[in-house]
Amino acid sequence: MTTGRAASRSGQAPAASRRRPSLAASRRRYSPYSPYSLGAFWRERLGGRRTRRLLEAHLLVLTVCALVAAGALFVSCRQIQGGAEALATEEAPAVQGLAATRLAVLRADHEARVLEKMKLVDVAGSGETYRAQLSAADQGLSRIADRTDQDLGTVNGLLATYSNSINLGTAMYRDQPLMRQQKLAEARSLLIRPGVGLVPRLDDVQRVQMKHAEATATEGWLQRSGWWLAELALAALALTLLSALFVLRDRCGRDWNPYLLAAFALTVLLAVVPLLTMSSAQDDLDSVVGDLTEITKASRQPCCDERLADAQQTVTERSEDVRRVLADDTWTDRVHQGTLTGGLLIVVLPAVGLGLRLDSDYWRRR
Repeated sequence: MTTGRAASRSGQAPAASRRRPSLAASRRRYSPYSPYSLGAFWRERLGGRRTRRLLEAHLLVLTVCALVAAGALFVSCRQIQGGAEALATEEAPAVQGLAATRLAVLRADHEARVLEKMKLVDVAGSGETYRAQLSAADQGLSRIADRTDQDLGTVNGLLATYSNSINLGTAMYRDQPLMRQQKLAEARSLLIRPGVGLVPRLDDVQRVQMKHAEATATEGWLQRSGWWLAELALAALALTLLSALFVLRDRCGRDWNPYLLAAFALTVLLAVVPLLTMSSAQDDLDSVVGDLTEITKASRQPCCDERLADAQQTVTERSEDVRRVLADDTWTDRVHQGTLTGGLLIVVLPAVGLGLRLDSDYWRRR
């Protein structure tokens, strides 16, 4: 009898084990996914881990990726926006003003020489053109002073001395031609003396100012690294969101979580819209730097000939183009604000979505 019951129990045990398949086997049997599908593959990777631990791990990864992505996006967008603002308010006006000042000084000298050559210095009403050019040069330097960190004291002093000499050479010494020629020669020396003249010093200031403008507008390796970091963090965030949605449906039998779905859609938008917008803004900044380079080249006219008026017209037209391009980039402010708001939401939405589910299904049961 004992042997029979033992045999019976030994015979029933395999049958019972055959009737109670494992949890993993039942999941595979009733799973809507094909054995060779991505869902089945991911289930195998996550197998053996408790659901609560999986959800908590997803919550941690989502929070870290969202914080990194939001921070990198904010910093990268802010750098381009700050560069555009600095270029529009400081660097570009300074480059344009220096070019206009250089041409105005050369044009004033040219007009004064023409008056002296044609013996029109003593004619009433003559000299208005060169005086207007000198006034424009002085006003240009005054406007530049608060837009650059360079010391313009020497340039201002040279301009004042040159204006005094050219005025004395044209308005005084009517009966003393030698003194008039001496003053005009003195003014010429103040204007073009190598290294220390007004024009060479303006050239040096222009060169430094162009370097500042290029450094402000150029996208450096640190800024490019920020974009790469943001895009990689957003990609990791999107994949983790998909994995969390899969776990909730596969392990918890839940429908699609609206918080996670909204976070996923927002992640895709943040991966595309700010990058395209700021890439377009960076292209505009590069074109502005090209225009500023052309403005500087146009102002490098030799002293002094009839082409100065055409160069001044070219500088004016290019300056208008620069102002128009920089004014068109004001819409990047709205994108920057939207990026900041979206960055906050991709941090909050996954935390709320998974936090509510964990609190409802697991944390309250402790």
